[in-house]
Amino acid sequence: MAVRRVMPIIPSEAAQESREFYGLLGFEEVMNLGWIMTLASPSSPTAQVSVMTSDKTAPVTPDMSVEVDDVEAVYAVMRDSGAEIVHPLQDEEWGVRRFFVRDPNGRVVNVLSHR
Repeated sequence: MAVRRVMPIIPSEAAQESREFYGLLGFEEVMNLGWIMTLASPSSPTAQVSVMTSDKTAPVTPDMSVEVDDVEAVYAVMRDSGAEIVHPLQDEEWGVRRFFVRDPNGRVVNVLSHR
């Protein structure tokens, strides 16, 4: 299993203002589904931040995302460890397969792979 990127998720109702603010730091919009917007550095595309109102396809809003090379393997490891799976492994319409797991601090982590 390998981690491809880690991305904080900022809860916000101010998407436009966030886009402008992070734009001043050199980030550009790379995805916008209306309820989640991802900004990335053009010079280092895995340097990303997401701004989210609420997750429209899951019961909770995650605190961060971790993209892995094999989400099935990570899901099995987390499930077998007894970690709390907050949202089951499933395919999303925007091209990712993901699940949510709660860390020991109560934070919800969105673990995903692109299909």
